[in-house]
Amino acid sequence: MPTYSAPDGTRLAYRYLGDGDGDPVICVPGGPTDSRYLGDLGGLSGHRRLAVPDLRGTGRSATPDDPATYRCDRLVDDVEALRVHLGLDRIDLLGHSASANIATQYAARHPHRLRRLALIGPSTRAVGLDVTGESRRQAARLRKDEPWFPAAFAALEAIIEGTGTDWDAISPFFYGRWDAMSRQHHEDSQPANREAVTRFGMEGAFDPPATRTALAELTVPVLLLTGEFDLNSPPEVIAAFAELFPDARLAVQPGAGHYPWLDDPERFTAVAADFLARP
Repeated sequence: MPTYSAPDGTRLAYRYLGDGDGDPVICVPGGPTDSRYLGDLGGLSGHRRLAVPDLRGTGRSATPDDPATYRCDRLVDDVEALRVHLGLDRIDLLGHSASANIATQYAARHPHRLRRLALIGPSTRAVGLDVTGESRRQAARLRKDEPWFPAAFAALEAIIEGTGTDWDAISPFFYGRWDAMSRQHHEDSQPANREAVTRFGMEGAFDPPATRTALAELTVPVLLLTGEFDLNSPPEVIAAFAELFPDARLAVQPGAGHYPWLDDPERFTAVAADFLARP
């Protein structure tokens, strides 16, 4: 598996998926967790070659000497180091979930190095948009006819009200179908490095006013894609996120949760591949 050196000397791993010609799309995983949960993004590797890094301290990447470098804004430097390592002048950058914060801050800091930006089921912390408890309830209630709904919704209410922490109980809400494949994916995608998760959003990780100001001047095309059922990234919140960019396209995938490439690979890849082929 190829590696490259981060600015602080930490050895970081990445993998190539697909055999297509042309520059790869750099696909940054969320979590922070092992990038394997992305798979090949529902077959997107059949349309474009993908370069998928493991964030520091996850997957096959080394653990840094300084735990402070797990902070989100510091991880932007690792993406830039990968661009340099790959010899790319400009990049197509895709971020999922928490890593949308990395990708968004990369866009704010290195706009001249971007060609296109795709944010999938994006977290909005970097731009200071809050996902309210009511927004999560609205998304969750779309699943009211599912057999697992009563127990999962009760757990969600407890989390929103601050009286519960049973995150596993709300797992079905993150998938369009809560079947054996989804259960296995959920189990396999859990973060193993809790310190990386804890330090990701520590004080200083985000500067929403500065990021918003920079994004308002971004000239590259942006795709924001979320699932109809995604209570992590509800469509109404992601619509507000899209308004921060001068050239943004919002796509809401019907019947999908937080991992839209699993719920309907063909629909996901059709939208994502079309965007990534945009001039």
